[in-house]
Amino acid sequence: MTHSSTSSAPAALEVVGGGLSFGNRHLWDDLNLTIRQGEYFAVLGPNGSGKSTFLKVALGLTQLSTGSIRVLGQPARRGNPGIGYIPQQRGIPVNTPMRAKDMVGLGIDGHRWGIRLGGKKHRAKVDELLEAVGARDYANVPVGLLSGGEQQRLRVAQALANNPKILFADEALLSLDLNHQYAVSDLIHRYNKSDGGTVVFVTHEINPIIDHVDRVLYLANGRFTVGTVEEVMRSEILTDLYQTPVSVIRSNGRYVVIGGEAHGVGSMDADCHHDDELEIR
Repeated sequence: MTHSSTSSAPAALEVVGGGLSFGNRHLWDDLNLTIRQGEYFAVLGPNGSGKSTFLKVALGLTQLSTGSIRVLGQPARRGNPGIGYIPQQRGIPVNTPMRAKDMVGLGIDGHRWGIRLGGKKHRAKVDELLEAVGARDYANVPVGLLSGGEQQRLRVAQALANNPKILFADEALLSLDLNHQYAVSDLIHRYNKSDGGTVVFVTHEINPIIDHVDRVLYLANGRFTVGTVEEVMRSEILTDLYQTPVSVIRSNGRYVVIGGEAHGVGSMDADCHHDDELEIR
């Protein structure tokens, strides 16, 4: 499912000669990447490979060591209004007084100071967003009392509040049960398919989004590869990236990656969360 864009439209995201280092640690060097508008793009790799840092660079929160990055035709910068962002799922204290609808409303005007204007229009937009993510039934419930999946639905609504052209999702499925993983990934897929929005999805859970993804960037050991899921999720490709024997098996539409036990790498699928394993992350 690859979306085409007009030749005159700038790329959704473009990295030229990108390198990123922290002291003596090199996450990657000479990354050249173009993500087309309307594309669903996943960023995979083990813990510490720089997946989330890639998003921080695109958000203007971290600077490349070398090269350049442009988002929606402009140099990456903080506060780009064309970007929606879904952070990692984190627990909210149970005594938080903010209601579900208040959390969604922050996505509309939370960046503005002063008294809210146009209250009726604001409420209508909040109701529309709550309906879109299936959250109207708990609109008035304090967010701290909601499940992780319900909270993540609100984060999706918040990220989509101002009709962004590109949506960054940082481990948006982390810590969610399988049903909530597929529910949240379906919400994001609808934004991509119905609105033509670009998705850049950093994830440990490739299987719930496998049918939606156009291409992936796989980062590992300071190395990387870019291609379709079928091109990248192959034994010989991941063996080269990890510099250790890796087997990739696809069974019933799911990918399972098995690493060499001699190198301390176990077997796993997309539901594993052990930091010392080679994972589809």
